[in-house]
Amino acid sequence: MAVTGTAAAVAITLPGAAGAEDLPSAAAGTPGAASTAAGAPGAATGAGAQGAAGADGAAGADGRGAPPATVVPAAAEGDRGTGTDPLTDAELARARDLALAPGDTAARQDVDGDRGRPQHLGTELADPVPGQEGRRRAQVRLYDYARDELVTRTVDLATGKVETTGVRRGVQPSAHPEELRAAMELILASPLGKGVKEDYRDATGTELKGVDQLWFNGDVYRTYREKNVPEALSRCGEHRCVRLVAKVRNGAWIDTRNLIVDLSARNVVRVG
Repeated sequence: MAVTGTAAAVAITLPGAAGAEDLPSAAAGTPGAASTAAGAPGAATGAGAQGAAGADGAAGADGRGAPPATVVPAAAEGDRGTGTDPLTDAELARARDLALAPGDTAARQDVDGDRGRPQHLGTELADPVPGQEGRRRAQVRLYDYARDELVTRTVDLATGKVETTGVRRGVQPSAHPEELRAAMELILASPLGKGVKEDYRDATGTELKGVDQLWFNGDVYRTYREKNVPEALSRCGEHRCVRLVAKVRNGAWIDTRNLIVDLSARNVVRVG
């Protein structure tokens, strides 16, 4: 089940149980797939039988087994990429540090309310400047929970200069994993989290003591997609609000889709 990047999780029908990090695939759970591949009359005759033997490595054309596969390790990643190569880990870290350096950062805060550190949402390679395609620049997206502002900074990775800073309100990019974790922590700390804990106890026979016992995902709650928006969520869009889906790790789903978390106001609201 994949829900990242969309608030359409509300339309998902939750199965009874599945692997904690399992995603649906065309092959998984297809009835009769195994019996079609094996056991069909005549499936192991003629050329098909030779092909099967060769594929299994039991015998090749000369009667010997196939040689073992060799795994070639990936080339080591350098500190700096070139041209339009994806940003390296070192460049990602440098871009984030540069974007957090300006003096106004001290007044901003992240999803946990920590001052001096706006919430990092993402970093990507910036569009090249015409005629200067060799310059490596990065665009860093930050969210300031103190002002409910999206801050976008473009930094030059070679010079260390912050080239541009853009600030917008009412713009809500997809949620970062740190924000989803904060949302689940708020749910479990809320009186509305009682049902989640009861469902976990029913599914496992043990108590739910923290978010690490759950698998969860989700994204921004967008009011324009909803038929009925409670008054308590009317500022979502200006505020940063998220909806989660959750399950026991390697176990049953726990329905949290009717619990919306306003991360800006730090409260949980039931819908539906």
